[in-house]
Order: sequence, then C-alpha cells, then structure tokens
Amino acid sequence: MRSQTLPGALATGSKLARPGLRWLLGLGLFLGLQASRSAAFYLPGLAPVNFCEASRETATLALFVNRLDSVESVLPYEYNTFDFCKDSEKRNPSENLGQVLFGERISSSPYKFPFNRTGTCIKVCVKSYDTANDDQEKKLAFLRKGIRLNYQHHWIIDNMPVIWCHNTGDGTKYCTPGFPIGCFIAKSGESKHACLIHVTMNWKFTTVVWYKNYFLFLTPFFLSYKHSGEGRLACNGPPMEIPEEHTEKFNVTYTYSVQFEENKSIKWASRWDYILDSMSHTNIQWLSIMNSFVIILFLSGMVAIIILRTLHRDIIRYNEMSSSEDAQEDFGWKLLHGDVFRPPRNRMLLSVFLGQGTQVLIMTFITLLLACLGFLSPSNRGALMTCAVVLWVLLGTPAGYVSARMYKTLKGVKWKTNFLLTALLCPGVVFADLFFMNVILWVEGSSAAISFGTLIGILAMWCGISVPLTFVGAYFGAKKKQFRVPVCTNQIPRHIPRQSFFTKPPFGIMIGGILPFGCVFIQLFLILNSIWSHQMYFMFGFLFLVFIILLITCSEAAVLLCYFYLCAEDYHWWWRAFFTSSFTAVYLLIYTVHYFFAKLQITGTASAILYFGYTMVMVLIFFLFTGTVGFFSCFWFIIKIYSVVKVD
Repeated sequence: MRSQTLPGALATGSKLARPGLRWLLGLGLFLGLQASRSAAFYLPGLAPVNFCEASRETATLALFVNRLDSVESVLPYEYNTFDFCKDSEKRNPSENLGQVLFGERISSSPYKFPFNRTGTCIKVCVKSYDTANDDQEKKLAFLRKGIRLNYQHHWIIDNMPVIWCHNTGDGTKYCTPGFPIGCFIAKSGESKHACLIHVTMNWKFTTVVWYKNYFLFLTPFFLSYKHSGEGRLACNGPPMEIPEEHTEKFNVTYTYSVQFEENKSIKWASRWDYILDSMSHTNIQWLSIMNSFVIILFLSGMVAIIILRTLHRDIIRYNEMSSSEDAQEDFGWKLLHGDVFRPPRNRMLLSVFLGQGTQVLIMTFITLLLACLGFLSPSNRGALMTCAVVLWVLLGTPAGYVSARMYKTLKGVKWKTNFLLTALLCPGVVFADLFFMNVILWVEGSSAAISFGTLIGILAMWCGISVPLTFVGAYFGAKKKQFRVPVCTNQIPRHIPRQSFFTKPPFGIMIGGILPFGCVFIQLFLILNSIWSHQMYFMFGFLFLVFIILLITCSEAAVLLCYFYLCAEDYHWWWRAFFTSSFTAVYLLIYTVHYFFAKLQITGTASAILYFGYTMVMVLIFFLFTGTVGFFSCFWFIIKIYSVVKVD
C-alpha cells in the first residue's frame, strides 16, 4: 500500500526497482470555484477585481506564488529556487518594506485559469532529471530536501491566500495557509508529514475571488500521479515517486485541473472570515482566556486597593504628628524624603533606556491601535511591519526629549553624549543582530536575506531621519526644566538598614515580572505560532486589550514593590523600578526557549541561530517598553506621595 500513499493528479516517471527512501511529489491541483453576492464596505481598502459577464470568455485568473517555508527550518526560499514550472513572462508585484523584511517574494506563476472554463489534466511543463547531469542532480537534491523538511507552498489568487483544508479524525476541519510540496517516506516505510494525513482525506484548498457581484471560492485538490506517457495524460492511478538514489532518467509532468462553481453566501466585506474562522488556531478556549483575564483584573484590583488604603492611612498618620515626640517616632517611607530623589548610579544608561523605551512604547501602541481598527489587515501584506518601522523612525523626537530631560533631572550635564547613546545604542544593537542574521541568510541562499540596497536604505532612514529627530528632541529636552520634585535632597546620604531576603532586589525583581507575564503568555503562544509555525494572526483587537492590561499590570506591580522598598527604608528605587517590570522580558526569553524545544521541530544549526537571534530582538523590545512603564509609574507615584505629606 505504500505506492498508494498519494492517489492523485500528476507526473510521470519510472517505477522503483527496489524499496527505499522515496519522495512522493504533490504538484498537481484541482480548483473548484464558488461565488457569493456582496455589496458591503471593506475597511482595509482593497477594491474588488470584477470579472464581468461579457468578458468571461477572455478573462483569466492569475495565480501568484510566494516564498516557501517550513516548520522545520527558519530559512524560507523563493518559489523559483526550486525546480518548478516557471512563468515565461515573470512578473513581480511591488513589495513594501514589511514584505521585504519578512522575506516575502511574490511572483507570477505559469498557472493561469481561463474564466468559467472547466479543465482537466492540463499540462503546464515537463521537468527531466538525469544523474549524469550535475546541475539536474543538484536541483533534484534540493527538491528532495524541501520535501524532507516539509516545505510549504503559499499561493495567492486575487490577493487571497490558497488555504489547505481537511477533516481531522474527530470530524473538525483543519486549515492552514500553505500546503506541502510533497510527502516523505523513510526507508523503514514510516510516513511523515502529508503522507500521514492523506490516509483519511483529500488535499483540499480554498480561496475566494470576486466575479461580477459574486464571490468565487477556489477549492483545489493537488496530488501526484504517475502518467503512463507524455501523450497520454491521465490524472489517476499510482502516485509519482522520487527515489533517494536512481541511475536512470525520468520526467516529472506538471498538470492541473480546474472547475468553476457559484455560491452566494459570502459577502465582500467578510471574505476573509471563511479563511480565518476555519484555521485551527482560531478555535481557542475562550473560557480559559476570559478566566485568565478575570484573575489578572482581580489581582490588579487587589494591588490597587492595598496601596491606596495603606497609603491613605500612612499620610493621615504622618500629617497628624505635630508634637516633637511624635516627630521622633517617624518611620518608613517618610524618613527617606531627603534621599528618595538622590540620583542613581549609571544615570546615563538609565535615561537612554527610558528614551528608547518611550519610543518603542508609543510605536507599539499606535501600531496595535491601527491593526485593531482594521487598517493593517492580512489583506495588506507587510503593512504591520512597515507601519512599525516607519513609526519607530518618526518617533525619535520623543525618545530624545524623554532621555535628555530625565538625564537632566538626574543631575547629568553631558546631554550631547546622552543624545548619541539614545540615537545609536539600542538601535545599533538591533541592527548588528539583524545584520548577523542576514549574513547567515545570505550564505544559505534564503529569500529572507535583505539585499545590500535595502540595508543601505534602512541605514539611511536611521541616520538620516531618526537620528536628527532624536537630536531635536534631546535639544528641547535639555533646554527644558527638569522634572519637578516635591522635596530636596540631603547632602549626606542616609544609612540604609540591613534588608531581609524579601526586601532585597533579586527577590522583588523576580516576583515583579510574574504577574505581567501571566497576562500575556497565551497571546505570546499565538504570536510565536504565527511567526514560527507560519500561521495567520488576526486577533489584533484582543491583542490590543491584552497590551493595555499588560501596561496596567506592569505599573501596579512596580508601584507595589517600590512601596515595599521605601517602607524598608531603602531609597535605591530607580533601577529597581525599571527592572521589576522589565524582568517580564526574562520570563519571555525562558518561554521562547521552552517553545523552541517543546513545540517546534526546527533542525539545523543555522535555523537555531536565526531563531534565537530574532528572539533576542523581541526580548530587547519587550525589556525596554515594560521597564519604561514600570519606572515612570513609580516616578509618578513617589512624586505624589511625597507631595502630600508635611516635611520639616
């Protein structure tokens, strides 16, 4: 039964003389088109492409191909890197910055379907392979590698992805925006990837296009057949098999079949719903998520109530102490009024982190807000990354302003050095990391490698736009008065009592990052699936809500622990406030390591280096904006409590 693993639709070749390692090539397809009437408004703004009744005899549906990727490798490759049929009139649609950075490479394909014409077993091209030819052998070896690593096709028709759907054992439908180029059978006869699920299903694909006032549903079936001869194409019979080792020539014939059907149930404004609702990761346990929200909100409320009630009692007690005997009985955070605003060590680095954190925080907030409103929908490929990069470049002014003014508040005088570090330190670390990753991608020949011209363009945006804007912000921040504090700082530092284990920095910092991480780990799992398992993420409204709760949780956790430090008469709160909330990034790093070993199937040293290289960029961004939120929450909190107590 091993030769029947893929009954199906395409290809010719010689029969294996002996059992062994085999690749079953899945390269044919059957397209079924359905349609639905629509007159709705579509917010993301892509106008329908109409195929009119009068021109249906001449209109064609063009199929575009995107990069191929795999859950077992971080290295994507262009369609034309593999030895597939190529379009004689190759066209590459213009790509935005986000698509380039994500490694998307969209190009035209030889598959073009005359509108409303049913076709069966139509030949596209024939590929010949001969082991005596080194070039052909290399192409075949690369194709084998792609099948072994389960590389996935990503096809596009009318700006809609072709998705692969099948019914699982429990009767539910599983869909993914990509389908494998073939399935792999080991020498032992063990089936992997697509071969395992093909036992119980047909390889069915779906996408939708617009015809007149209707939608066209594309429902492809792609399978590999061994044709009896070049002039006798019949899309039935045993599957095409490619041995690991062979000594004879053989051909692979690419064919497709297409059928049009009409359906009126899907509207234009909701044409993505069919795809998004049918994907596996949308079937989330909403009850579990809402339970997490209730827990987070409950704990946040408890923190706020404890702080407010305790502070209210402390302030009343301190202000009612009027006699000298009572004054001598002062204790706790009021005793630190002469030291609480004493500048910390490494004030330059702290102010730089705060400036960069402000820039990243505003960028993330605006990007998620726009995505939540629908302006960065999946139909606009690369828009999310493009928006984030452009916002980061344009938000250099608030970064420079916050950094310079905070540095001045901390009694710093080298504002020009502060400006240079704000503009170059963290962006330089990210650029160096991405450049190293890009070198690996260049060496591996991946489509995700950024061209030299694009790198120069990114450097020009950084040095020509972001750095000058940072200078403008730093200039005005240095000229502005420092942040006003309600108490003066003594010349002689106060002695700090010996601290218990629970009031020492390591314990508080580690505890402070648990609660914020607890409110994001579910969304983090979905985001990691979207990035590394190549699933489509679209729940930006929910993500924006989680982001707001994360900010609130970081603020409350940092303020609560800062209050405990002050009650223990320890006034070194500056860096602790930053690290308490930013330690969430450490838990993020730990989780990504767990995700790599427990959830992913990535193989190869290069892929592992790329995974952790990109992960470090994400961790740094998370570190900066969570630390900034915690710091400014504590800063505002301390200013408020010391401004309402009477200090002699």
